[in-house]
Amino acid sequence: MTRNHAKAATKPRSDLEEIVVFMVRRQTKCADCGKELFGGSLLRMEANSPLCLECADLGHLEFLGSGNTALTRRATKYSPLRAVVVRWSRTRNRYERQGILVTSEAIERAEAECSADEESRARQRERAAARREVEDQQYESAVAEKLKALFPGCPAEEAMRIAAWTCRKGSGRVGRSAAAKDFDQQALRLAVIAHIRHEHTRYDELLMRQELRGHARELVRDEIDQVLARWERPAI
Repeated sequence: MTRNHAKAATKPRSDLEEIVVFMVRRQTKCADCGKELFGGSLLRMEANSPLCLECADLGHLEFLGSGNTALTRRATKYSPLRAVVVRWSRTRNRYERQGILVTSEAIERAEAECSADEESRARQRERAAARREVEDQQYESAVAEKLKALFPGCPAEEAMRIAAWTCRKGSGRVGRSAAAKDFDQQALRLAVIAHIRHEHTRYDELLMRQELRGHARELVRDEIDQVLARWERPAI
């Protein structure tokens, strides 16, 4: 039994709200039958003792992995006995949900319902994706307009490229930050500097030559300042 499992087992039942089953990381044994539980096995903690699923009276349930929200929701609804499967994440220092244990009948019924309305749900996803695409385009256009106001000498097509690059979802770039969404001038200026560094200086070439990043940035600082000064002046 691991220390993490022991901690979870001491929680009041009202705090858990659901039966929790743990995915084993280290080898242990069932406290009742002595069965070896290797990494990846499932166990339930009772009175600080690890039990295999059979001894915990959960052996008749089937594992349904996370990933399909609709299937999980429906299978949960139709299973009279169910459990949540979690695994300890060392990197995030917390338990993370891996899936659920439910009856095979619940899974079959849930799969049948999901198949029946898959076309409808697919259309809903398409409409939602189209709506998000329009919103993203509007946001990028607004960012590009702000960039043009801050840097009137920047070519219009280049401003659009900067906006598209820095606003890309999941990129972690400044355009996706809260400051950029509020059109913070410093955040947008950083986006422009990053663009100039890669597109208008020899920075990438220096990196290819194994130049240290900090030193490479110092070497192209004057080139960046020249382009910034030109873009900050109104176009003639």
